[in-house]
Amino acid sequence: MNQCVDQLVLALLPPDRIASVTWLARNPEGSLMAREAQRVGINHGLAEEVVRQQPDLVVAGGFTTPATRGLLKRLGYPMIEVDHAESFDDIRRITRQVAKAVGEEKRGETLIARMDRQLAELARDPGPSLRVAAWDGAGFSARKGSLFDAVLKAAGATNVANEPPASGYGKPDTEVLLATAPTLLVKGAGMGRRPGLRDNVERHPLVRRYWDGARTMTIRQAYYLCGTPMVADAAVQLREELRAAAAKIRRPLPFAATRRL
Repeated sequence: MNQCVDQLVLALLPPDRIASVTWLARNPEGSLMAREAQRVGINHGLAEEVVRQQPDLVVAGGFTTPATRGLLKRLGYPMIEVDHAESFDDIRRITRQVAKAVGEEKRGETLIARMDRQLAELARDPGPSLRVAAWDGAGFSARKGSLFDAVLKAAGATNVANEPPASGYGKPDTEVLLATAPTLLVKGAGMGRRPGLRDNVERHPLVRRYWDGARTMTIRQAYYLCGTPMVADAAVQLREELRAAAAKIRRPLPFAATRRL
């Protein structure tokens, strides 16, 4: 009943053991297991749906509606509640939690071992450090301690959101962006996002002048939204995308003489 935890369930179990996953698990912008989710039923977080499906276990997340969780508990449905993961250590912990609950500890350890191998391979070949601004309509994103920051670091990027002056800002600011002079803007593709006043910074003439085109990357939120062992695959893909984007940049920013590409 949670977009992130459902991806773990899909990775651990065959379709015939899954009564349903949240409908959001089928959205490829937010789920790395969207294809697998097409093979099982879906729910919309309603207790009535769970009662009809009669599962042996309900797997919920911290953001699953409290009223739904409370009702299902009162009705006697076994339930585990899984925290949101913000680090690779968190991913290891919750993968083991869900794997144990569904009786697939060996499969869980296999997923963790594969993730750790991929992270080790990325660390052995970091390449030149690439300064990026993780950027969205709400400001400099991917703060230190977030999963997005961990994925960027694993992919070989240095996130200027964690350096002065950007580290002191929680909102988009053109002057701060100019001062940090990142080589690339890395933007998460918003899911169902509507236009608003916060888009004004992204459309600022200076932002368009210096970062439009080759200097802006838009990536799927699935790369960093949910903490599952599959984010290591996303980090591998992101590294290739970052390197390809950097290769297209021919000249440094004119105001970044002391900064590195």
